[in-house]
Amino acid sequence: MTEDLEEDFDDNDGADGGADSSQGKGGMKKILLIVLPLLLLIGGGAGVYFSGLLDGLLGGHKEEPVAESSAPPPPVAKAVQAAAFMDLPEMLVNLQTSGRKQAFLKLRVALELESVADQPRVEQMMPRIVDYFQVYLRELRIEDLQGASGMNLLREELLTRVNAAVKPVKVSDVLFKEMLVQ
Repeated sequence: MTEDLEEDFDDNDGADGGADSSQGKGGMKKILLIVLPLLLLIGGGAGVYFSGLLDGLLGGHKEEPVAESSAPPPPVAKAVQAAAFMDLPEMLVNLQTSGRKQAFLKLRVALELESVADQPRVEQMMPRIVDYFQVYLRELRIEDLQGASGMNLLREELLTRVNAAVKPVKVSDVLFKEMLVQ
């Protein structure tokens, strides 16, 4: 009886079974060769469209936001004064290091004053400003100056020190013109 079953099993696995399996694999290959490139093409096109690269090629433009008609125009309290900028002398300081190797900071900054009339007071206090900056900068380590957060902290500290030196004049901002850590 087992011999009969084995013969029946062998008969079913003959030429018939082999043709069905090769037919199934060939159909699957055709589907993959057609569908896969089509999906890649559609996906790539969607990526280009959503990234905005297609706008420049098609001549598209960004719409400007339309202001609400019910909103009143912004109030104009006084005429806007032009800000005055004043360059400080270049500073070169050695930074704190733990090893024998020395590190230096070369810094050029400009001060943004609220008005041109404040410039004589700032020029008069320039030795004090440079002194405050030098004392602070010599205490810095290389790690203190790394990254955007280090730059922002340095800007805030220098702004605090310059405003303390030139009171009652107010300095709006400290602008970095050159900063080199070596």
